[in-house]
Parts: sequence; C-alpha cells; structure tokens
Amino acid sequence: MWVFDATPLIYLATVDRVGYVRQLRGRRVIPARVYDEVVTRGLEEGYPDARRLERAVENSEFEVQTVEETALTDRLQQNPTLSDADIAVLTCAATKDGTAVMDEAAGRSAAAVEGIETRATAYLVCSLAKQGKIETAAARETVDAMVDAGWYCAPDLYAKIVRTLESL
Repeated sequence: MWVFDATPLIYLATVDRVGYVRQLRGRRVIPARVYDEVVTRGLEEGYPDARRLERAVENSEFEVQTVEETALTDRLQQNPTLSDADIAVLTCAATKDGTAVMDEAAGRSAAAVEGIETRATAYLVCSLAKQGKIETAAARETVDAMVDAGWYCAPDLYAKIVRTLESL
C-alpha cells in the first residue's frame, strides 16, 4: 500500500501526471487530513491541481481514509517539525504496513526513526520508468516540469535522478 503525503500529490497533479499512480502495484491511500489540506482547501483557493486530485479520487485512483490515532500518533505529535498531515501519513503507513510517499526531510527522518518505509516522488517516477511503465523521456520531462513548478530538488539529487534515468 502507498500512503501519499501532500507534496507528491500536489506536484504530480500540478504537472498533470497524477495518472502515473495507476501504474503502482497495491492500494493508493490519501489520509483524510492530507485530502482536506490538498483537495478541500485547494479547491477553496482555486488551485487546478486540487481538481485533478479530486477527479483521481472520484475515479478510484486513490482511497481517502480516516486514520485512527495510536501510540505512534502521540509520539509523532511531540515532534514540532511534523504537520498533522505528516503524522497521519506516517501513522497510516505504520498501521497498515504501507509505504509513506513523502519528500520532506522531517517526515522521512521521523519515519526512519520509527521504522516506517518511505519513498519520494522521484523514486516513484524513476521506478515506473525502470519498469517500462512510462517512457524514460516522459520521466525526465516529469521531473523537469515538477522542478519548474517549484518542487524542491537539491542539485546533487537532481543530478542523481538524471543519471539514473539516463542509465535505463
């Protein structure tokens, strides 16, 4: 199961590539707190990516789930660098034996401490290209478009992503 945080959803939708998630094996979950942040508030503020995500949920590309609080939730709430949405993603991934899809360092660091598997947006795009589910050129265009749209990617990570895609 893949449990999505806000940033991967926002940038895949912004560059109109949210459909890539259909290629992932397993369930694709958006915690209700993330949905509220990205779709509900996004629609209120007029973001086109929010409508794309709303349609993806309507088309059963994602399931929206309410996440029950656990002892892990209580521990994570003590971390001031995590948002409520981050906590919901990590709690859901931990309790459902899923993989948290998140890009922010604070969430990935907390996940590592708690033994929760994470993957980043770039991993998903590169993995789909490696599996032949999307063309390598399309994967590179996606990464470049996300960067152009404001997705933060450190220069050394960007170089690594490009090398990975060029080696496929």
